[in-house]
Amino acid sequence: MRFADARGDGRALDLAHLIGAVQCVLVLGLLHRWIMSPAPAAPQTLAASTAAAVPDYAALRAEIAGWARELGFAALGVAGIDLPEDAAHLTDWLAQGQHGSMDYMPRHAALRGNPAALQPGTLRVISVRMDYWPAQAADAWQVLGDGERAYIARYALGRDYHGLMRKRLQKLAERIVARIGPFGYRAFADSAPVLEKA
Repeated sequence: MRFADARGDGRALDLAHLIGAVQCVLVLGLLHRWIMSPAPAAPQTLAASTAAAVPDYAALRAEIAGWARELGFAALGVAGIDLPEDAAHLTDWLAQGQHGSMDYMPRHAALRGNPAALQPGTLRVISVRMDYWPAQAADAWQVLGDGERAYIARYALGRDYHGLMRKRLQKLAERIVARIGPFGYRAFADSAPVLEKA
C-alpha cells in the first residue's frame, strides 16, 4: 500500500474521510492497519465547519504521528483506499501460489484489496507499526541460520500483541477524536482480511 502523503498529493489526512482497520505482518515488526469510517454528520454542520476553517492536514498528520510514537508505535502512514495496482499485485501473487499453505489468503482476496467493501464508508487507512525485534537481538540471526539450534519467535515471548495493539489504537483514536471531533472507526489486529503489503 502506498501512503497518500508519500504520493505528494497533499491529502495526507482528510478529516471528513478519516477511516480505520488494523492487520499485522509478523516479520521484523508488526504492521497494523486501522481503517476508520466517517461518522454521519448533518450536511450544514460539515459545510459550516469546512467554510469556517480549512484544517492544516499536514500538521494534523504530524500530530497523529507524534501521538502514535508516544503510544509506542515505530511508524505511522496514512493511505487512501483506491488500490487497483496493489489488488492486482495480490491477485498475481496468489495465482503464482506464493501464499503457500496460508489457505486464508485467497478466501477473502477481494476484500483485502478493497477496504471500503470490508468496512463500508471507509475512505482512509491509518497504518501503524510496532517493532518487537530489539537491536540487541542481532545474534538471533546466527541462531536462525543454524539448523541444529532452535529459536523462539520474539513476538511469542512477550504479551499477546492483539490486545496490546487494540488498546493502543483505541487510545490513538481517542486522541484524534479529542482533536477533531467524533468519527466512525474500526480497528483490526489480525481479525479481518486487510491488504498487508503489496
